[in-house]
Amino acid sequence: MTTSDARPAEASVSRDERPSRVPVWRAFLRPVPATAALIVAVSLLAAVFAPQLSALSGNDPFTYHADTLGPDTAPLGVLGGVSGEHWFGVEPGTGRDLFSLVVYGARVSLLVGIASTVLATIIGVLLGIIAGAVGGAVEKLVDFATDVTLGFPFLIFAIALSALFPLEMPRALLLTAVIGMFGWPGIARVVAAETRVIVRQPYVVASRVMGARFPHVFRHQVLPNVASTVIVYSCISLPGRISAEATLSFLGVGVLPPTPSWGRSIGDAISWLLVDPAFLLFPAAALFLVTFSFNILGDTLRDALDPRGAR
Repeated sequence: MTTSDARPAEASVSRDERPSRVPVWRAFLRPVPATAALIVAVSLLAAVFAPQLSALSGNDPFTYHADTLGPDTAPLGVLGGVSGEHWFGVEPGTGRDLFSLVVYGARVSLLVGIASTVLATIIGVLLGIIAGAVGGAVEKLVDFATDVTLGFPFLIFAIALSALFPLEMPRALLLTAVIGMFGWPGIARVVAAETRVIVRQPYVVASRVMGARFPHVFRHQVLPNVASTVIVYSCISLPGRISAEATLSFLGVGVLPPTPSWGRSIGDAISWLLVDPAFLLFPAAALFLVTFSFNILGDTLRDALDPRGAR
């Protein structure tokens, strides 16, 4: 065989052996990621259509049902008063429908978690790209701001803020701002590290030599290359933001009554744990399933977008 005959054969072999790119959506067809995606979808739909779902049971989260409570204000019946009218039972002490509380609580927990993640991502991406691309004194300033933010004790600062702001201020907005402002340092450091590598690539250097300004490099060369990292990091950090809202509401510095929240329901259930443990079951299960499912989706998305993580 001549050399000219061997080259096409070698090229053919190399093309055949080249691994094909697997679509990202196929990673979610496995049983565990598919189940996690279904749980997330159901929770989001429950948050959006909370009034309609609550109306199916003929209840709402603000009506007291005194007839469902005993002399000690504990729910009558098994599992906290589970019945055809109250699918998850009722809240001890008030008799409010627990199914409605859980469904409406998804609104606050998911809204604050998603909104604060978006806020933290925007701040972190902008500061990370600027620090990694400009470097010098700007990078040192961003690093200093990152260290200062990480040095603040989050819970103490959030509790102090809740005391400073008036009760009339929307608590969901306050929680979103506080959690988001404390959540950007991690993604900023990741994006800055990737940006430092990207701006040294030959195609970026050539673009700058040819006169491309920073906004062009930012939109067309840096941002597309860090997009997958930003998406994965945001998805992985989202459960932590949801848990942060639940923690603050559990401590009594989150949303105020009578606004439903998973964290506040869990906090209220602690005092009734020995009398009626069912009150803790449904809000805690909802919080666990949603945060666990988002973690599974984040891990799946990371493995699908990172070619080095393919297994």
